[in-house]
Amino acid sequence: MFLKTNPQQVLDSLKINFDTESLWVLNITLAIIMFGVALGITLEDFKRLFKSPKIVLIGIFSQFILFPLLTFLLVNIINPIPSIALGMIMVAACPGGNISNFMTQLSGGNAALSVSLTAFATLVAVLMTPINLAFWGNLYEPTAQILRTVQLDPFELVKLVSLILGIPLILGMIIRNRKPDLAFKFSKFLKPFSIIIFLVFIIIAFYDNFDIFKEYIHYVFLIVLLHNFSGYLGGFYFAKVMGLSYFDQKTLALETGIQNSGLGLLLVFAFFEGLGGMALCVAFWGIWDIASGLGLAFYWSKRTSKITA
Repeated sequence: MFLKTNPQQVLDSLKINFDTESLWVLNITLAIIMFGVALGITLEDFKRLFKSPKIVLIGIFSQFILFPLLTFLLVNIINPIPSIALGMIMVAACPGGNISNFMTQLSGGNAALSVSLTAFATLVAVLMTPINLAFWGNLYEPTAQILRTVQLDPFELVKLVSLILGIPLILGMIIRNRKPDLAFKFSKFLKPFSIIIFLVFIIIAFYDNFDIFKEYIHYVFLIVLLHNFSGYLGGFYFAKVMGLSYFDQKTLALETGIQNSGLGLLLVFAFFEGLGGMALCVAFWGIWDIASGLGLAFYWSKRTSKITA
């Protein structure tokens, strides 16, 4: 007689190769990326945003309200394994990924808006990431059951997000506004260097976990693709409905569809002990949204060049 295997038990017993040393490397890498982005941000960028509050509110709403809502609806429609569902909610609770600035520039979108929104969203994320994770996670009963078994200290969550994103952002902006020449020199080196380090980290992590991805990726592959495209489409059409230009619609699509999955993965291991289904979902998102973001940005860049030719 054959024993039936429970997919949830199989997934959640997975142990992705991600030790304390890897966690520290990811911590430092994310902080350096945020610091590098902040070196290019001035107080004028924030003043410009406040002079056009509509576009700021649309961007923040798209990232922290619309995308988590779309995620919640998607989770209820497809009913994934609870730990995968919580991984989806974790991704949606994170701010936009810093690599979206590069993607926006490549796509011919509003790069200045992208950088400013990344900075503003990072500050907002210090509170909104823990709030969204707790709110949407508890609203869906299967994920609420997981949250009840975890010692999720909201203060510790806020503290970690502040250390990884908030403090590097503020330090970078202080240097940019007090020592602009120094910030410019640092930024020229630090931005490409930090992105390369992050990509190398992802490649090494993927190589170390290749057998796990090969055997279990079918559990999350289509879910991550669908989830990711809901972010792009939601951001693009929400911006369109709100009357923003095509230039800004592309920016909002990329800001909403590219999430800081590195932060999400860090939180999975810091607070959920690397829960298998959750970690697999967030880790694959980190690989996929870089590929999809580059593809979308490249498509838009070609389309824009044809229109302007």
